[in-house]
Amino acid sequence: MNVPLFQYKTTVQICNAILCPETEVKKKKSQENRLLKKLLKPEIERERLKAVNSIVSIVFGTRRIAWAHLDRKLAVLDWQHKECCQLVKGTYTSSVYLEEISPVVSKMPKADFYVLEKTGLSLQNSTLFPILLHLHIMEAMLYALLNTTFAQRGQHQVLSMNRNAVGKHFQLMLGDSRTSGKELVKQFLLDAVLKEEPRVFFPSDKIVHYRHMFSATDQYRIEELYDSLLQAVAFYELAVFDHEP
Repeated sequence: MNVPLFQYKTTVQICNAILCPETEVKKKKSQENRLLKKLLKPEIERERLKAVNSIVSIVFGTRRIAWAHLDRKLAVLDWQHKECCQLVKGTYTSSVYLEEISPVVSKMPKADFYVLEKTGLSLQNSTLFPILLHLHIMEAMLYALLNTTFAQRGQHQVLSMNRNAVGKHFQLMLGDSRTSGKELVKQFLLDAVLKEEPRVFFPSDKIVHYRHMFSATDQYRIEELYDSLLQAVAFYELAVFDHEP
């Protein structure tokens, strides 16, 4: 208690950490689990997350869907976008959604988990209701079509990841709004060529294709394409590796 700036509570915490280290470990795990619950839904066992070999990160909007297939070395195995299920005011026919999204899902690679972006659009704004309904239908379709073994095993393969949490991870938040990740993805592509150990690896036989794809979308700003890659990287760094890059 004679140590300068040490208060009673601080002293108790330090003594507990020394005398009962297992309590501190449990507390740390509890904190990690709380953060994980805010990041991903539904709740998944830590062991399954730690053992993941590859994921497909999926981001969809009102006109298109994009996905990025990354392994645990953060190597990009596949990265695509497709025009799909454009929002049409007043018509939300489930059969049409199924007909449009099924061929797209059939092109997606197999993976341990499929990670969907969960937007933070507010239900309070009635003008956004048509968009919210569209996104919820898309999400439900993807949960049903990609959770192929759920009936037999009872384990989720499809997860929803908080969009703003990904934005905060990459410092893309401006207040409550998320800015474009285009320049960051552009830097990832550049680093893959210039750096010996880049943050994201692009296979040498595909790097030219991905750079051309990125350049071709330059004037259109296909945010779903950029966000699918960023979400995949954030998933590994936050949920699998538990460390900042």
